[in-house]
Amino acid sequence: MRSLGFGLALLLAAHAAKAGEPVVEGVEARPEAAGTWRFDVTVRHGDEGWDHYADKWVVLTPDGQVLGERVLLHPHEDEQPFTRSLGGVAIPPGTDEVLVQAEDSVHGPGPTLAVRLGP
Repeated sequence: MRSLGFGLALLLAAHAAKAGEPVVEGVEARPEAAGTWRFDVTVRHGDEGWDHYADKWVVLTPDGQVLGERVLLHPHEDEQPFTRSLGGVAIPPGTDEVLVQAEDSVHGPGPTLAVRLGP
C-alpha cells in the first residue's frame, strides 16, 4: 500500500510539473502623468485549465516589497505568451530598478525579472 501512495504522489507531481513555473518574458515600464508607472508584462506558462494556470504577476522592490499586483482571473491556455497591463504603480523615490515576478496556482512564484526604470 505504501508503494501505491508513493506512485500516486509521483504521478501527481509529474502532472503538476508539466506546466512548469510561470516566466516573465518581457516588461515595458512607462511613467504616467500622475507620477506613477504603467507596466505591460508578458508571461509564458503552460496553463492547463483552472487547476493550474498563471494567476498573477507582481512588481516588487529589490528587497521584496510589493508595489503592484495584477491578478489574472482565468487560464490562458490558447494565448501564449500573453501580455497584461497594470497602471498606477507608485515607485518609491530613488528606486531605479524593480523586479517583476509571475505566479501560478500550483507552484507559486516563478523567477524574477529585473526591470530598469528611467533612461
